Amino acid sequence: MDMQVSFLDRLFESGLLIDTGVDGLYGRSGQFEDVIAAFERLIDKIGGADGAEAIRFPPGMNRAYFEKSGYMKSFPQLAGTVHSFCGNDHDHMSLLQCMEEGKDWTKEQKATDIALTPAACYPLYPTVAKRGPISMDGGLFDLQSYCFRHEPSKDPARQQLFRMREYVCMGTEAHVTTFRQTWMDRGVEMMKSIGLDVEIDVANDPFFGRAGKLLANNQRDQNLKFELLIPVTSQTNKTACMSFNYHQDAFGQKWGLSLADGSVAHTACVGFGLERIALALFAQHGLDVAAWPEAVRKTLWG
Repeated sequence: MDMQVSFLDRLFESGLLIDTGVDGLYGRSGQFEDVIAAFERLIDKIGGADGAEAIRFPPGMNRAYFEKSGYMKSFPQLAGTVHSFCGNDHDHMSLLQCMEEGKDWTKEQKATDIALTPAACYPLYPTVAKRGPISMDGGLFDLQSYCFRHEPSKDPARQQLFRMREYVCMGTEAHVTTFRQTWMDRGVEMMKSIGLDVEIDVANDPFFGRAGKLLANNQRDQNLKFELLIPVTSQTNKTACMSFNYHQDAFGQKWGLSLADGSVAHTACVGFGLERIALALFAQHGLDVAAWPEAVRKTLWG
């Protein structure tokens, strides 16, 4: 934890991150954003020829879709919903009085139709399902969104609001598993090209509760999730900066995603944690981008 705090303090002192007073909620400097923009251009360079359809959803999604996704069954501890004041004049006066007295003024807030997006791909599945059957050649989508997960931490690599870039593949089992393996190989080469030491390991999602332990064990046993790990705040407890997930036909069944032959579509995705990758670069090469190795700067900025 000391290393995490000291790295976070250095990021604050340098101005790369801006303290908002809430753990895991940070402003970012122009320099920090420039690193992320450069890395996204590298993603485009490597994945662009695949011909993915680019879609950009906002950081909030339809709450009905969120509920149908099953996220609350697996990850209730991470979820966030948007609430707003829905009272009358009298309720408003009570709200203002609560604020004046330092009491809880949020009691009059009611849930809206918006949930905070937990992963960039969540709004995609119902969107594609509405279009009808997917070509037997498969579907490929390029996404980027701010995502929310309620896990406040002093670890700068564990932020509550962060950006996720994703490629999502829909098709046959063979098609999507080949896609995932291709990106696992690409991911390793990408990180090596910018001077980062990486390893890939089998992983599991942070499923909630006793039943969640069984789900996590099942996920690991079937090799459904791999993560690309990079040292950020610790050399021993490395940070997952990319994930490679095979969902089998779970989303296909849930959302009615079918292929042209009538079979249920399988899905897989590769996710880039953009803030985490930028932090890994600053941790490895230093907080002064101008002093980074020339080969790294050339790869990112040409």
